[in-house]
Amino acid sequence: MGKPRFILVVYPAQGHINPGLQFAKRVIDAGAEITMVTTVFAHRRVMKSKASTPTGLSFFPYSDSYDEGFKPGDDIHTFVSETRRRGKQAVSELIDSGAKQGHPFTCIVYSLCLQWAAELAHELRIPTALLWVEPATVFDMYYYYLHGYEDIIKDTINNPSCSVELPELPLKLTGSDFPSFMDASKPESDIAMQVFKQQFEVLEKERNPKVIVNTFDDLEPEALKAISEIDLIGIGPLIPITFLDGKENHEDPSENSSFRGDLFEGLKDWNCKEWMNSKPKGSIVYVSFGSMCVLPKQQMEEIGGGLLDFGQTFLWVITEKQYEEGRSEEDELNCIEELEKLGKIVPWCSQMEVLSNPSLGCFVTHCGWNSTLESLVCGVPMVAFPRSVDQGSNAKLIEDSWRSGVRVKANKEGTIEKDEIKRCLELVMRDEEIRRNAKKWKDLGREAAMEGGSSNKNFKAFVNEVILDS
Repeated sequence: MGKPRFILVVYPAQGHINPGLQFAKRVIDAGAEITMVTTVFAHRRVMKSKASTPTGLSFFPYSDSYDEGFKPGDDIHTFVSETRRRGKQAVSELIDSGAKQGHPFTCIVYSLCLQWAAELAHELRIPTALLWVEPATVFDMYYYYLHGYEDIIKDTINNPSCSVELPELPLKLTGSDFPSFMDASKPESDIAMQVFKQQFEVLEKERNPKVIVNTFDDLEPEALKAISEIDLIGIGPLIPITFLDGKENHEDPSENSSFRGDLFEGLKDWNCKEWMNSKPKGSIVYVSFGSMCVLPKQQMEEIGGGLLDFGQTFLWVITEKQYEEGRSEEDELNCIEELEKLGKIVPWCSQMEVLSNPSLGCFVTHCGWNSTLESLVCGVPMVAFPRSVDQGSNAKLIEDSWRSGVRVKANKEGTIEKDEIKRCLELVMRDEEIRRNAKKWKDLGREAAMEGGSSNKNFKAFVNEVILDS
């Protein structure tokens, strides 16, 4: 009998690809083989990285007819239907191939938005698991919304003075703490909530639904146990193991540390390390809003003004996506010359290398879950600057549950002013309790991932159960 074989079907987005790659690495380390199924676009970008492919991992790319990526103006409904149709066909072919070779697949793991993979697995009687790449708390929020709490949550979102407590979650939640997809006034709400509805319908058809979550037991103890009908399993942080081993500097990135993929063209050579190493410990402010966020010009000016008023060295990532329609003189920040004297502005960088550098003092973040978890595991305090999707929920957890950062407050027009940015920077860089909490989560996150830690045990138990059920 050969090694157990897993299929991992991953949505072609940055927030899914990197946790998926780390999940694949852990499957291989557990003695199994895994085939990663994703689109041609995502596969090309993963292959452009410097990482070598570990033995035991193979790729099975398929064309969703968007081989150059989903562009502004493309129809989201067509994209979803084509991804479903073509992806399902590709996975069917892969499963047939394995069966003909006499080495069938043991389990299909799939990320959010790809519930068709679970439907196919059910038809073929192959065990499945959902890889949830957001916090367990957000999973619970969607569950409650779709199971009797929709009106209560909508009322809370529509009334800024209202708050609500959901079962088993130790948080008093206001409208800004819920995922933006739950806000019916948002244009993307209908199609997004339909996807989540379909996802939970698929889970509820399973005899023993399993959701493996990129979190760890100590980080979200209540949220992981809140839904008795669904088994939420904390296996995170899904971060390269090199950054979890207690070593702060990585002179020669190993296969583990470089095993990740960027779906966006970045700097060919990461040239910030030497510059960061020349700065005092804990002195640099890191500012990044991820790969997808585009900020209004006015908000960019306020961030620049806040950094200048705070007066401390910074590293600010401004991606090319910020200038999707072409960069012009009008796009340049009014204070660009002063900013370049004080800090460094780059179009992309290796975020884990930045977060693990001793010179870093805090992270101004959009609160995407990957960025949040990476910051926690590196012990970096955060200024939470959420924009959309699950980011408001993550900001709530950062400020009120984990107390490892502070959340910015917008003015009546929705802009975060430079004085507010300066206030938050001063608090996060100088508050000893916040810094102690950041250190605590760093230690607990690394402990969970190590041999004998909670996530390590949970992952091994999951793999063993899948093998027994197959």
